[in-house]
Amino acid sequence: MDQKKRLYPTSQNPLLITPAYPLPKEVAVIGAGTIGPDIGYYLKSALPEVKLYLVDVVEEPLKSAEKRLSGYVQKAVDRKKMREEKARAVLENIFYTTDYNRIKNCDLVIEAATENIPLKQKIFETVETLVREDAIITSNTSSIPADRIFNKMRKPGRTTITHFFAPAWRSLPVEVITWERGSREVVDYLFWFFARTGKAPIITDNAICFMLDRIFDNWCNEAAYLLNDATAGQIDRVAQEFVFAGPFFVLNMANGNPIIIETNTLQMEEGPHYRPAPVLGSVDRWLTPRPGTKVEVPHKVQDTVRDRLLGILFSQSFDVIDRGIGTREDLNFGCQIALGFKKGPFDVMRDLGEAEVNRIMKKFETERPGFPQPKGSLAEYQDFNRFILVDDRDGVKIITIRRPQAMNALTDEITDEILSVFKAYHDDPAVRGFVITGYGNSAFSAGADIGKFPGMLGDSEASAQYSRDCAKVQRFMDQMEKPVVAAVNGMALGGGFEVALRCHSIVSVKNAFFQFPEITLGILPGIGGCVVPYRRWPKGAELFHDMICFGRPIKAQEAKDMGMVSRIVDEHADLIGAAMEEVNKLQGNITRIPDGKISIPEITIPEAPMAGKQPLSREAVSITARAVKDAAAVERLADALEIGYRGFGEIACTDAAREGITAFLEKRRPEFKK
Repeated sequence: MDQKKRLYPTSQNPLLITPAYPLPKEVAVIGAGTIGPDIGYYLKSALPEVKLYLVDVVEEPLKSAEKRLSGYVQKAVDRKKMREEKARAVLENIFYTTDYNRIKNCDLVIEAATENIPLKQKIFETVETLVREDAIITSNTSSIPADRIFNKMRKPGRTTITHFFAPAWRSLPVEVITWERGSREVVDYLFWFFARTGKAPIITDNAICFMLDRIFDNWCNEAAYLLNDATAGQIDRVAQEFVFAGPFFVLNMANGNPIIIETNTLQMEEGPHYRPAPVLGSVDRWLTPRPGTKVEVPHKVQDTVRDRLLGILFSQSFDVIDRGIGTREDLNFGCQIALGFKKGPFDVMRDLGEAEVNRIMKKFETERPGFPQPKGSLAEYQDFNRFILVDDRDGVKIITIRRPQAMNALTDEITDEILSVFKAYHDDPAVRGFVITGYGNSAFSAGADIGKFPGMLGDSEASAQYSRDCAKVQRFMDQMEKPVVAAVNGMALGGGFEVALRCHSIVSVKNAFFQFPEITLGILPGIGGCVVPYRRWPKGAELFHDMICFGRPIKAQEAKDMGMVSRIVDEHADLIGAAMEEVNKLQGNITRIPDGKISIPEITIPEAPMAGKQPLSREAVSITARAVKDAAAVERLADALEIGYRGFGEIACTDAAREGITAFLEKRRPEFKK
């Protein structure tokens, strides 16, 4: 069976799953040490009304946990990331207890105790005698396979591993493990539940250390073996080409030396080459500077360290795929969101090319014999979508933009992947249409990454061409015979909004909103945003003026009132179904963006234009308004779009664009001069 189908027989997008159980009303986290309280805080932040039992056999860690959670909430309130009302709800109904009997009504129990099999088995023996038959029981272990932990359970089908990453209240990924005695229904539910509560879960097989921990542990262990050739500071500095923080800095943060010893000892069941580096047992903390600090590394040392670190990274990546432990998509994704890699391992390989990857792997085989080598060509490991998930529902392809770490912001590669799906299935008679949605509950897409644009500032022709190039998905949708529906699951901003606008219909959740924030950066919506809305929904012209020229956001109901949104649903659970109904309704009935001149109201520009409380560049607003007016006055849609592209090129040459983009990159508020 195909690796992806085996791990994801139901759906790759977790929120397409119809869960077998409701959201829990009572949850227990067992273990109040390092990660348990953080798991508890995540659960209460996502579900403030849930009752949480934090259980430990000792009072002291429970007291520390209570203080920690109160501190988290206060910090969130102080930083205006949480309202007082929610803060009170989060801290209510948390029970810090040594009494296991308190958890008898829990729907979900997550064990987060020490990595000790007899201890975990004893905990689960106790838990199983207390909770209901339908309660789900999981273990937060980073390395121990499910069959070793749950082999004494009377009802193992309701159990599995749910591996969180530190800090568990903030880190997006959770590995959900599928194993032979575990229920698919339970795995699917947990996959859905974690996504529903703001995480980015991935499903992996029941191998020692699962998927992501195999990468991390061996990366750190190999770094320790390299101490014969370089200092910890030098190794960290070389590693920062690929990760935001080097292995020794991370080990210091996590007090991780004992963890690497433990996990790599376990992996020695697969061969002695996994033996933990002896130095890990004799050092408490490593002498390494903070990331970004300048460290001199001789070229020979740099080459040695770089090749070995890449060798172990590639070796483990190939092994994960060859053994079916995880998918290429999840490995690439997980290394970035869980382990701090700047690019996924398969992206690094793609950048280096096959000859260089082969050189590194042959050298690694000589220096570290026994470690896995690839079983196929590099091209075989490269054939996958990095940023989108594609599911099939009754002949409709559901395309999910999966980039939650950036609120599903678009890149050139993402639009290329979407376009490739359209082209692959546009002529397939088994496919009736397409739905595009965003991953999670909060964002369809928060816009487009600035990408190459900063380098084009001041170059009108290059900027206009960049705008044309970015519009290729939209232009393809304009000509498609099969319907494409946007299922807007949250915010749709900028370039993300421009994708939704060109779909043949839009459905949304009731809390969605739409915005063109480009003018606040001193630029304009250059992919058709100055043109298409007026032609598709002319009665909303005045509102579009405010959106395009003054950055006004609109809610889903306003968008529906003007005809832009076809249907609003109350819950995300109903969104994809509504979108598929739209696909059915549009069969043979797609309305094209019309040609013809259109009459629009005058755009009045104040002397000091504002977007809410933010001052705007009057020059940028004037260029934008002129592009809107000129595009409306031409007959052909293609000519109107070209006016928008050229307007983008013109505005790219202004001081406003340079200031707006620079301020965005520097994470400050722009100060426009004119």
